[in-house]
Formats: sequence, C-alpha cells, structure tokens
Amino acid sequence: MTTDRHILVVAHTGRAESLAAAVRAVHHIRDAGLVPVDAEDSEDELREAAAVDQVSVLGRDVAVGDLELVIVLGGDGTILRAAELARGGSAPLLGVNLGHVGFLAESERDDLTEALDRALDRDYHVEERMTLAVRVKIGGEVIYETWALNEATVEKASRERMLEVVIEVDGRPLSSFGCDGVVMSTPTGSTAYAFSAGGPVVWPSLDAMLLVPLSAHALFARPIVVGPDSSLAVEVLDRTQGTGVLWCDGRRAFELPTGARVISRRSPTPVRLARLHTGPFTDRLVNKFALPTTGWRGPIDEEARDS
Repeated sequence: MTTDRHILVVAHTGRAESLAAAVRAVHHIRDAGLVPVDAEDSEDELREAAAVDQVSVLGRDVAVGDLELVIVLGGDGTILRAAELARGGSAPLLGVNLGHVGFLAESERDDLTEALDRALDRDYHVEERMTLAVRVKIGGEVIYETWALNEATVEKASRERMLEVVIEVDGRPLSSFGCDGVVMSTPTGSTAYAFSAGGPVVWPSLDAMLLVPLSAHALFARPIVVGPDSSLAVEVLDRTQGTGVLWCDGRRAFELPTGARVISRRSPTPVRLARLHTGPFTDRLVNKFALPTTGWRGPIDEEARDS
C-alpha cells in the first residue's frame, strides 16, 4: 500500500526503554499502512532493533516539509531535539513522556498505544508555542544566528570567572552587573532553566519573554517579563576577565568574545505541539510537581469555574 503520510519517530535510542517504544511505534505506523521515518543519526539503531529495512530517513528519503506528524518518545530533551529536526516544516510534535518532569510531553508511557491510534487518526488539536530568534553581534556585524524554544542563555565559560554584562530592553540599557549568566526565556521555557534560576512560571498561552539573571551581584537583578514585541539583549562587557558562551535549549552553543551582544526577539516560526487533551496548564503544574491541593473546595464543573 502506498501512502504520502510520513510520520517521523524520534527517540532517545541510547536508552533501552525509549528504543523499545520507538520499535513499537515503527511497527504500529507500518501496520496502519503509513510510512515511518527515522532521523539519520539514529537510523542504524532503530533499523536493527525493529528488524525492518523499510524505514525512510529524514533528509535523504523524506523532506521536512513532507512530514505529517512527529512522534517523540522520551523526555523534554528529546522533544527539543525533535523540534530541531522538524524546524522548517509544519508537522506538529506529539510527545509521549518517558522522562521525568516532561512539561512538553502530552501522554505518559502507559498510553503509548492509545496515543499512536489517535495520532494516526488525526484525533488531536495543534497548539503553537512561541520561539525566540537569537542573534549575536559584534558592533554592527551579525556573527551568529539561531533560535530557541525554551531559552537562550548567556553563561560564563569558566567556573572561576564571572561575566560582566549589561542587560537591555527595547534598545535601552536597564542594568549592569557581574553574574554567572542571564537567561532569556519563552513562556515554554519558564518551567525549565528560568524556573531553576528563580524566574516566574508563565502560562504558555501568554505571549511574553522573560529575562532572569543567574547569581547576579547587584541590588536590582530581578526577573523581568516583557511583551512579545519587545527585544531583550545581553552585552558581554570588555572588562569581563573570562569568556562567555551562548547556549540555546542546552543544545546549540556559541563562544562569545568580549563586546558581543546577544539579542533575542520573538521568532515568526513557532513550534507546533499536537495535543490529545485540553486540560488546563494548572493541572499540569500540579501533576508534574506533585503540588499539595488537599482541602480545596472550589468548583468542579466548567460552568462553575468562572464564578
């Protein structure tokens, strides 16, 4: 049976549990008459484990624009890898959580078969998540460009040296201080690195950007939240004794010379997430962090929730 429905399967093939789930997904997709697609860097492991040769390879047999859906088996780190692979196409990502906290993943591991059935039936809705467009400039010259779903972080490259930076909002300087780094985050990333640094949790439905200093030596070094049309920038001052490094989503790194400016703006290209359920983000927070809600006597039904 021929089909033009191509489903990319992305898994952490270094983990036996994730690889086994990927094998199940490949066979499920093939049995349904669709075409499973693998990433080139995990092609050998998946083909050997699945004992099938008819797995197409992204970028060689199938273009990003030909993908209908990306099924991601793992934690949020695997979803960030999948978002990188699918960048430039319109296929949404459906995450099945095999990790720990897993804010981006949609379903838990016990629901894999149900998630696959619904995915192949196109029984999901798509949620768009804001991303960052990131540039590094020296003077007026752009020396590096990338993007981020969670955050762009300017960090010190050596443990014994701190960074001296100026932070900027909408082209105007806000403050200068020594620090371990600065996180520029999306709402999606507010529960990632920015959360660990003491930043606020921002609901993913809100269009905004966060700036969170890391261990800043300053009286004013509070996290700030700005609108989606603003720009955030971090400049590594010439008096910095060490060197800095830019990390985007913990996956893409770029060494920052002194005088470099890192500018983050809202990207016109969002990441699309496939959702099987429409539960509120509040419930996701409670479940992922095991937050205590004992004693709550609020409304149960949807109609009463507004009163």
